[in-house]
Amino acid sequence: MRRLFFIFVPSKPHIMENQNEQQQLNIELSEEIADGTYANLAIITHSPSEFVVDFINVMPGIPKARVKSRIILTPQHAKRLMKALVDNIKKYESAHGTIQDQEPVTIPMNFGGPTAQA
Repeated sequence: MRRLFFIFVPSKPHIMENQNEQQQLNIELSEEIADGTYANLAIITHSPSEFVVDFINVMPGIPKARVKSRIILTPQHAKRLMKALVDNIKKYESAHGTIQDQEPVTIPMNFGGPTAQA
């Protein structure tokens, strides 16, 4: 399996005096995290300073679902993630064919709480 990685760099790239030097980033992946967490719903909210992506596993017939993972990103990193997803989807589809959109899933958007009013 071919894996493509996208690394978020929190600051501007550092220009080294000696261009022959290479920076190395060591990334640790624990066994628990490597197993991953299945999610079939993502809810994205934002404020002026951050994007919050909640990953949820909704099961049929069960009215309650828990957030399995929450990722908080700066707006700049959210945009980089979007671009990386678009790029990877294009590469996937060129290798495996077009991903078919499914019919929209209707779920109660109030998630059991009070209905929002304007």
